[in-house]
Amino acid sequence: MKKKNLCLLLLFALLCGGCELIDYHPYDVRIKGETDINAKNIRRIEEACRNKTTLRFAVIGDTQRWYDETESFVKAVNKREDIDFVIHGGDVSDFGLTDEFLWQRDIMNGLRAPYVVLIGNHDCLGTGEEVYRKVFGPVNFSFIAGDVKFVCLNTNALEYDYSEPVPDFTFIENQLTERKEEYRRTVFSMHAQPYSDVFNNNVAKVFQHYIKQYPNLQFCLAAHDHSLGVTDLFGDGVLYYRSASIKKRNYLLFTINPTDYSYEVVYY
Repeated sequence: MKKKNLCLLLLFALLCGGCELIDYHPYDVRIKGETDINAKNIRRIEEACRNKTTLRFAVIGDTQRWYDETESFVKAVNKREDIDFVIHGGDVSDFGLTDEFLWQRDIMNGLRAPYVVLIGNHDCLGTGEEVYRKVFGPVNFSFIAGDVKFVCLNTNALEYDYSEPVPDFTFIENQLTERKEEYRRTVFSMHAQPYSDVFNNNVAKVFQHYIKQYPNLQFCLAAHDHSLGVTDLFGDGVLYYRSASIKKRNYLLFTINPTDYSYEVVYY
């Protein structure tokens, strides 16, 4: 009897000591490790880029499933000394699983340069949006680097079935005047561009009208389609640059100087 009790006691101790080994439901939203990534990195970006006249930043998107390729991207960017920050255009997860967000977060945290992550349509699946908000922050956000305001938007309307305003025009209106004395140029970033399958295309032209109210709109950034693209969607001179999925092992590198900008596709 004593031996049996001892075995039970040891088993109980093992279970209690190994609680961290227990994997809860894949859509559980208890987060281990760092949270509020975007806000922390935005502070780093704004501080490092204050008064800079030339900005250089990398753009990627759609890293879901491709963890090795994302790790290779981090290593490639870390070899450079000239990148101020990185913008991830969304879809860090494939199925909205909590672990997918955490795995990608931990890989991206290896970057020496600060980074921000937008929400993608796959990131909205299941409890994905709740996890995204905990790990990265609000689904709409902005920051100012040098004299350029970057407005980052949730444009994944299909995932909300019109239950929420996507894109959020109130947010866009408010950002136009918020900190207006601190910027003179603008870049918009989103996961799904207008006329894609998940954008609310009933308001595509309205969306374009709104964002063109911003001072010196330079260009727009998007991801989602897993392929490179440069398109003047509305024939008004505003170019939408689309990054490929990280599976293609390339990223966009933008340089904004005082008078204009340039970009290149960098393969690694």
